[in-house]
Amino acid sequence: MSSARAQANQSLYLARIQLQAWADVLEQQQHPAHVIDRSFAFSVQHHLLDAFGWYALTVLGETNLPPCPPHRCDDLPGVADGKSVPGEIREFQTLEQDGWLSQLQRELPMTSSPARSPGNLASEVSLLPDQALMSGWADQLEALFDRMGDSLDEC
Repeated sequence: MSSARAQANQSLYLARIQLQAWADVLEQQQHPAHVIDRSFAFSVQHHLLDAFGWYALTVLGETNLPPCPPHRCDDLPGVADGKSVPGEIREFQTLEQDGWLSQLQRELPMTSSPARSPGNLASEVSLLPDQALMSGWADQLEALFDRMGDSLDEC
């Protein structure tokens, strides 16, 4: 069984592959962007949330790993009696409340764009995050892993 940290890295790697494929398909301009966004957004979100969850388990020092990682701090196992919540988990909790992580964790709508009113010529606005936004979330997640990894390695 691999470690939670290895699982986090693998999930982030899979998200990066899909983000690159997403960018490549957009560049081909063979389909409307909102259709392409719908094709990739759900799976990229899932990989990024998996990466987050596996990394949170790493921070907690969990060795008995669940089959699927938690996607929110509320779903993490409790801290043992007498121990305090690690600062990294408190930072994750703050980001879940009002940071970029709260946006990543938002349930994506099943439709990619709002219905157009008959006769309305305005362009459609996608309700899904686009490739650039999700790439930014991947970058922020990777930066957190790198920064927090340095302190975890010191322990």
